[in-house]
Amino acid sequence: MDARRAVELAARNSYGRLVAYLAAQTRDVAAAEDALGEAFLTALKTWTETGVPKKPEAWLLVTARHRLIDAARRSQVQDKILNTFKLNELESPTEFSFDETNIPDDRLKLLFICAHPAIDPTIHTPLMLQTVLGLNAAQIASAFLVAPATMSQRLVRAKAKIRDAGIAFEVPEAAELPTRLAAVLEAIYAAYTNAWEMIDGGDPRHQGLAEEAIWLVRLCIQLMPQEPEVRGLLALMLYCEARRDARRVHDAYIPLLQQDTQLWSQPMIDEAERELAQAATFKQLGRFQLEAAIQSIHAQRAVTQQVNWEALALLYEGLIQLSPTLGALVSHAAAIAQAQGLNQGLARLDALPPETVKNYQPYWALRADLLKQLGYKSEAQQAYLRAIGLTESLAIREFLLDQSSRLGE
Repeated sequence: MDARRAVELAARNSYGRLVAYLAAQTRDVAAAEDALGEAFLTALKTWTETGVPKKPEAWLLVTARHRLIDAARRSQVQDKILNTFKLNELESPTEFSFDETNIPDDRLKLLFICAHPAIDPTIHTPLMLQTVLGLNAAQIASAFLVAPATMSQRLVRAKAKIRDAGIAFEVPEAAELPTRLAAVLEAIYAAYTNAWEMIDGGDPRHQGLAEEAIWLVRLCIQLMPQEPEVRGLLALMLYCEARRDARRVHDAYIPLLQQDTQLWSQPMIDEAERELAQAATFKQLGRFQLEAAIQSIHAQRAVTQQVNWEALALLYEGLIQLSPTLGALVSHAAAIAQAQGLNQGLARLDALPPETVKNYQPYWALRADLLKQLGYKSEAQQAYLRAIGLTESLAIREFLLDQSSRLGE
């Protein structure tokens, strides 16, 4: 295996675990990330010259730890790092892990660690997405509808607080897990959504991240089988994943209502239905269960060849009461347009604050479609241009350009 490929695999498979281990030792997430970043750069050069080591993870860990020790010596601060890292054990570590716990995976442990109550709750999910799941500030900012520079500043401040306040970067006790679960599930879903939205197929890491998100939720079920929202989230992602092959056909983006249902994965849909049914037995309705129920109605089109828009609109109303996100509000407008009429759907969109939706691409894509169907060609053209300018996906851009070009028909 060549050095570049080995480094890419190590980054894909081990980055979160390595940061988790180093940050648990130093209580300084930023320093751990910096040291590990330097270790990866060093690996790219060294492995090209000397070959890939038998244990790439151990090599990267040794190198990163040396970087941290050197930095501590140079700055003459954080003496605790020198005390924590035993120099005579640095040469050939073969395995590393957190203290014994019932959490079945180091990366999942770090997710729960990042949900520490002393850390600002609004930064829990962004911190997990960057530190554990490897998203950059721009990707995270897109998920939270803020500027990349703003998100970057928030992350820097959060990591500084962890370092300066000496927040214990330790695995929580079992009794603490339920209070941290919501933030962990939010991060996993955000990671999945980021991968799901990148449908162009050019980067296999996007599908890998989606698979990893599903795997992490399965681990959460193993850890907390009595938590219905965990099962709800797994069901939600499985419904979506079942449609992966139908979303992009011959390099073209295919929206949900135009997809060939025969290309959907029925085994995934069946598993999603089982998980959603199991979640319902706990009688604790939550956001992810509602979102999964919405996807279940769409999945029924494979059998009935139609969509129950009235039921969808009701489910979105319930979802908005629990979680009034912009995505839910826009999707509710789409369901209302189908169930009650185009003008009713457009009125829902008009009621949303302009400042909130100005950079939200799904809003403009839906608005363009409704205006086109109502015959407002000029307004539809402007909305299409806005939607096209806000998407990073080449496939979706081509789809919207094609829809825009048909306005004259």
